[in-house]
Amino acid sequence: MSMLKSFQILDLLLSWKRNLFKRKGPGRGILIISAGGLGDTVLFSLVVSRFATLALEKEPVTILLRNDSAKMAFLFPKEFFIEIVNFINFRKSVLYRHKIANCLFKAHYRLVISTDQLRHPDLDEAMIRMAEPDQAFAMEPRSWPKYDVQLKANRRLYGRLFDSGPDRIDKVVRWSNFANWLTRKDLPPPKVRIDSSIFTEKEGLQTSDVYIQPFSAVTLKQSPVGLYRKIISALPDGTSVAIIGTPGDLNDNPQFRELLELAGVTFNSAPFEELIINLKAAKLMISVDTAAMHLAAAIGTPTLCLASAAFVGEIVPYAPEVMPDNLCVIYKSMTCEGCLGYCHLEPVEDMYPCVAALDDDQAVLKALELFEFKATPSDKASCSLLH
Repeated sequence: MSMLKSFQILDLLLSWKRNLFKRKGPGRGILIISAGGLGDTVLFSLVVSRFATLALEKEPVTILLRNDSAKMAFLFPKEFFIEIVNFINFRKSVLYRHKIANCLFKAHYRLVISTDQLRHPDLDEAMIRMAEPDQAFAMEPRSWPKYDVQLKANRRLYGRLFDSGPDRIDKVVRWSNFANWLTRKDLPPPKVRIDSSIFTEKEGLQTSDVYIQPFSAVTLKQSPVGLYRKIISALPDGTSVAIIGTPGDLNDNPQFRELLELAGVTFNSAPFEELIINLKAAKLMISVDTAAMHLAAAIGTPTLCLASAAFVGEIVPYAPEVMPDNLCVIYKSMTCEGCLGYCHLEPVEDMYPCVAALDDDQAVLKALELFEFKATPSDKASCSLLH
């Protein structure tokens, strides 16, 4: 018996159990499910309060996050409850799945809102089924050929489904449109900007002038170490630089250790809740398209994103109406841009072709321009498109 079949049997048994033990009275509270990664969680924090307005007076609001994305939970309003689910264990462990199912059912939510267009029938959608709320709302799901039959069958979980448009829509704009549809409002999408009141600056905290995040879980998105060496060498003498990431990032990408041999360069593995304070005081952040980049851009740090073209139209560059003035995104425009990571081209020196085609000289020039950006905040950091 496969593990998947074990889950199917468990889910059937739990459904039978729920039918036997009906809960008394109407549900209470809202559960907002955000099953995206760290970067998505940063961006979702900008709009979550719009969904929370659906709560009745004194009704609790709970945000359900993946355990890896819960590192960004500090971005959410303090009055919201945070429910953390380990999605890997939820899929692999019958006992853990049973525990989560019981917790969701006992909570008896009045309303569950799924905020993800890309949903998994055995993960976040299974949780909605287990919660059995009085009502559930979601967006029309993105097609996922492997699961389209199940996704179609799961439409019955929802009282209302919102057609949020094609796949290539800026995520903040998509969420804003969904929230407007639910709340019957017509609010413009928010700028990518985090209220600095959510964190407290610490006295005596050591900070660097420049932070660089060269790592990505998708290594094909990483620019070569030589580009970062050129940028660091072009910075004014005495500039302090911190490479940020986890020790595991360095172990998996040992070529970046050579940057630590340059004068003034250190390694910073601080958690995001501390890193945000470092970034707020920095003169420049340089990063691939990753969570730390979204965080830096959202708190107003002059930020240079060395991006692939894979998520053009959905993630970076942000849509003009939400783009902050302090962010510059450099990417190579290609006919296949917006592939959402399903690249059909052969890698070039272990990079997506669009990443390998980035112009080193233009990246260095833009980094130097942004380094001085904080001194002239009336200027705008333009979003550059390389052809």
